[in-house]
Amino acid sequence: MSRGTRLYLVRHAQTEWNHSGRYQGHMDVALSPEGRRQAELVGRRLQGEKVDAVYTSDLRRARETAAAVARMHGLEILQVRDLREMDFGLWEGLTYEEIRKAFPRDVEEWLADPGTKQVPGGESFAELQERACRAVREIIAQHPGQAVAVVSHGGTLSTVISSLLGLGLAGIWRFHLDNASVSIVDCYGNCNVLSLLNDISHLKDK
Repeated sequence: MSRGTRLYLVRHAQTEWNHSGRYQGHMDVALSPEGRRQAELVGRRLQGEKVDAVYTSDLRRARETAAAVARMHGLEILQVRDLREMDFGLWEGLTYEEIRKAFPRDVEEWLADPGTKQVPGGESFAELQERACRAVREIIAQHPGQAVAVVSHGGTLSTVISSLLGLGLAGIWRFHLDNASVSIVDCYGNCNVLSLLNDISHLKDK
């Protein structure tokens, strides 16, 4: 098998909204003090790895996390808007319980058909996957035989991993990705291999 492109898929570190369980989507929420600590730890986690480029969502929580990774390799971060989290529309800033009370039918339909059901005022997972995977395909094409860190969001990375593994939208509920976690997908054309999923060992006992 020829040498492919290694993707280090990093979920951004914690924000206060993550801690309180609020949907943040396109809201530009900064890292919390704990999140800044996590960002430094994930930067150290990847310090010993070969990383040729660091791409990130243009939202602040991802940019701050990506900067900690890039700094360890003397790289600049490359911002890509299509790597943003899903647009949660009217649900942004609300907890799941608040959403369930205010939008009971929409939540029921979304959970039953997350691929095509559009969040009120926002996106569907199909729309998220289309834009995010387009961005990732372009990154892979630009870095054959290299290793790239992609810092993004939980929903976004779940759809990307699902697509890379050939699961389409069927896998979006099958991946749990913690804040500041690292997952690895090795991409060899039409054969992509999940080498690591949701590694947070670098956050333990620190």
